[in-house]
Order: sequence, then C-alpha cells, then structure tokens
Amino acid sequence: MQKKIALVTNSTWNIYNFRQGLIKRLHSEGYEIIVIAPVDEYIHYLNESYFTKHIPLKHLAPQSKNPAKDLLLTKELYQIYKKESPDLILHYTIKPNIFGSIAAKLAGLNSISTITGLGYTFLNKGLTNSIVKRLYRYAFQKLQKVIFHNSDDRQLFLDNRIIKEQQAKIIPGSGVNTNYFRPLSVTANQSKFVFLFIGRLLYDKGIIEFVKAAKQLRNRLPKAEFWVVGESEAKNPSLVSKSDLLQWVEGQFIHYLGPTNEIRKYIKKADVVVLPSYREGMPRAILEGMAMGKPVITTDTAGCKETVDGNGIIVPVKNAAALANAMEKIYHLDGSAFKRMSLQSRRLALEVFDEKIIIDQYLNIIQAICPVNRTKPKSTNAQIDKTSLQ
Repeated sequence: MQKKIALVTNSTWNIYNFRQGLIKRLHSEGYEIIVIAPVDEYIHYLNESYFTKHIPLKHLAPQSKNPAKDLLLTKELYQIYKKESPDLILHYTIKPNIFGSIAAKLAGLNSISTITGLGYTFLNKGLTNSIVKRLYRYAFQKLQKVIFHNSDDRQLFLDNRIIKEQQAKIIPGSGVNTNYFRPLSVTANQSKFVFLFIGRLLYDKGIIEFVKAAKQLRNRLPKAEFWVVGESEAKNPSLVSKSDLLQWVEGQFIHYLGPTNEIRKYIKKADVVVLPSYREGMPRAILEGMAMGKPVITTDTAGCKETVDGNGIIVPVKNAAALANAMEKIYHLDGSAFKRMSLQSRRLALEVFDEKIIIDQYLNIIQAICPVNRTKPKSTNAQIDKTSLQ
C-alpha cells in the first residue's frame, strides 16, 4: 500500500513559496501527498502539483492569541488526521508545529516539526512567552525529530529543555531553486548602485536600520539607491507604522516598490542584497540574492550569519552606523573584488543551500521513519477536500 504524507502549514502561500520542490520529490519517490492549510490565492500551486490533495483549514489564525481558537484548530486537525490517517505528518510554522503535533500525538500518528524561525512571542519576555515554551515542550515531547534551520534556534530549544539532543536535526533552510534564481544578464548602469532590502516591513527585519543607513549614505554615495520590496499589510506587532513609511518615502530616503510575486526582476537590477534582521530561521531573501550572484550584507545573528562566507559582510544587530559602513565598503570595492564576492555567493548557493541538497536531507529523515513502497504512484487530478469547507 502506498504511504501517505501530510504537510501542514499556516498558509497556501507557504506551500507555494517553500514546499513545492519537496512535494514533487516525495511524489516521485512514491508517496501519496496531502496538504493541509488555509486556502488563499496561492492555491494555484495545484495546477503543477495536480497529484496533491489539499484539505482547507478553517480555524487557523496565525496571529490570534485566543485559546478557544487554538482548541478549535487542534480539534480540526485531530479530526482530519483520524480521517486521513497519514503515515507521517510534516508540520511547519508555529501553530501547526504546536497544535498539529498535539493533535498528531492524540491521534497516535508520527509527525516531524520544522522550526523555520522563532516568532515574536517566543523571543519577547512575558506571560505569552512562558506559555508558548510550555506548549512547545508538551507538543514536542514524543517527536522523533525536530528540524531547525540554524544552530542557534536548536541550542535555544535545548537550553529551555523543550527537546532532547537526539531529537534535534539541523537542515540549513528550505532551499532555493538555483535554476530559477540564477545570475541574469543585465545592462550595466554606471549611473546608479542599488542596495536592495527584501522582506515584510517589520521593525525586527531591520528596516529601520536600513533606512537610517540610507539617510547617512545618500550624500556620501552619489550613485547609491536604496530599494525596499515587501508587504506592508502583514498582521504583526512589529509592523512598521504607516506614518514611518510615509515619512521615509516622502523624504526620498528609500524607493518603496511594494510587494511582488516576481522578486527576480528586482534582484536582477540590484547590486547588493541587504537584510539587517534581528533574527531569522534561514533568510530566503538572502539565499535568492546569493543564487543570483549578489554580494550580501546581513547581521551577526541566528540564521543570517550562516549565509556569509567570503560573499559579503556581517554587521552587528541594530547598528545602523555599522550597516552604513559596510554598505559604503562594498560600494567602493574595485571590480575584481566585487566579482569575487558575487561568484562566492553563487557558489555557496549551489553547494550548501540548493533546494535539491536540502530536499535530500529531508528525504533521509522521512524515509528512516516512513520507508516507501517503491511502486510508482498513479497520477490523479488535483483535489480540494470540499467537506472541510462546509
């Protein structure tokens, strides 16, 4: 009988952007695939992953702190798990990791959780922080594996006695498609030098430091432009205020280009990708820039520092002056030194962060827990379980 694997996350957007390569590889290895996630505009991923069954979630509210909603989510996941009876469940993002793992435990099913990054509530002290740690501890108690994207997050979970050492595994990110994100030829523009920030407009992504550095440099670096691409409507306590964003744009400190579904065209035109984040799991924006051969500037913090090895500069967290100095240093590099950084970015993307390498590591863990019957799966039309919408 064909083995069934469920992937559970907080949005279809997450599946579309981060999990499609894994889904296709699991299918090619002979697994039956179920995706369990709220439906959003990215449900069109099923056009390519036509063999996947998608079950919508009704009770997942990523930013809600209402315990009643979390109980409803746990119940909903438990009922889906009992009905579908997957051989293995892969949980991603905070609420599926916690409440999905609890539901899987109650249903008597195997599951793996991936910590793609630690959220605002985990990293900020207070009652909610304490509750979240206890929930993680309970949810992860019996898991065979918990996957981390960097060693700092792993160590934090060990220090807080949330998991045991034998449970922890590090896989450096979700990987980047180095065929899609590759160096693209661009007409040289000697009149400008573009520093590109990619990310949601959250203070803890380091956007305020990027803007402060831009203010310092706009008179010192006559050709420099400071571009920002990212969503400003995210529901997050760290979201940049509308008044701050308006001031930055009106003051011409940055060129705000809004959100995009085609980030390659901006990376292509950029000279350097900058992410002065306070903490990451493994920053996808940096990896995409590296895959396209761009030098990077990022911070000496979890997730970020792992992306720099001869291909850019690491600066202290929350230090706009150091960030400005690093940006100025790369701006003034001679052509050969700049090219070496660019080539090193591409090399690291290919040798360490390529999606195929990352998926192989996931597959080793999955097959150890859930060995597959090697008979080829039959292709079926893409499905959405409409009973879960009723």
